[in-house]
Amino acid sequence: MKTALHGAILALFIGVSSPAFADLEPARDLMEEGRFAQAKELLWPAARSGNAEAEELIGVMYALGLGVEQDYTRAFEWYLRSAMKGHAGAQSGVGWYYEVGLGMPGPDLVRAYMWYVLSAIGGDPDAADSQEEVRKKMTADQVAKAHELVDDYKVWMYPFR
Repeated sequence: MKTALHGAILALFIGVSSPAFADLEPARDLMEEGRFAQAKELLWPAARSGNAEAEELIGVMYALGLGVEQDYTRAFEWYLRSAMKGHAGAQSGVGWYYEVGLGMPGPDLVRAYMWYVLSAIGGDPDAADSQEEVRKKMTADQVAKAHELVDDYKVWMYPFR
């Protein structure tokens, strides 16, 4: 029993120190200083290990061309990885990409609306406004379809909300 407890505690500490749970403050500080290449070096292992915050920040870098060549498709992919983990800011980013059709064949208002709703559920303060702006461009059938998708995603992304 004692060995199992020690093993569990050790696993917890190893997990917390892994890149997926990395402290991203040094990378954020570098970004604020405009040292984007160095920030990416710090963010990359955490992002590749599934840290949603690091994934979202890598998405920002690709979206704006900060320390990397601007690439809307790669930005969208990094935002999407983060969004699927429940990162509300990344969810709004994905919504915006769908709204304007950036990095994809064209706009998809149903998915834009869906991601804005999920982002609002997740706590993004601007998502509800974005959701309402997109809704103005949609048909009633499109809104209904978006809510079907929200219901599909919400149950596993936000099971207690």
